[in-house]
Amino acid sequence: MRKVLFFFFAFGLSLSVYAQRYMTQSGFISFYSKAPLENIEAFNNQASSVINAGNGEIAFSLLMKGFRFEKALMQEHFNEKYAESEKHPKATFKGIIEDFSLSDLDNKFKKYNVKGTLTIKGISKSVETVGEVRKENERIEAKAVFDVLLSDFGIKIPMPVKDNISNTIKITVKMLYDKMD
Repeated sequence: MRKVLFFFFAFGLSLSVYAQRYMTQSGFISFYSKAPLENIEAFNNQASSVINAGNGEIAFSLLMKGFRFEKALMQEHFNEKYAESEKHPKATFKGIIEDFSLSDLDNKFKKYNVKGTLTIKGISKSVETVGEVRKENERIEAKAVFDVLLSDFGIKIPMPVKDNISNTIKITVKMLYDKMD
């Protein structure tokens, strides 16, 4: 499966042969939803991502079944009723870190606008946020937080729990990239 994800990134981005590319296969993505009945939170430490340090192109992909919840029943409901993980096994993002320059980076985080397309359940939507990037030694660290509406991605909240689950979720992304040879 990792080889498939690697090829997705290698060919999915229009990366120059001479570009400096950085990759991770253990990126962290979480989501959080504050709700009256119970807050919902899940983590996924298996996101794959590539940055083209020459032009700021960035992409990531993750398996929806990789999200881990505090309660097994929440995880089951997420995969079966909300994300429909069997039918839509992965989520992706493809975009650009605007005005990105590897030479401008040091060990302090620098803010950049990030724009791209997020695809969940086969539905693609434009997203924009401010991300932070830094370079320490030969690694790049990137992080961002943004909100999405579940309804934008065809995720329906059943009527009996509609007042207990928020339509807005906060997504947190943290990636630590290694230089590709």
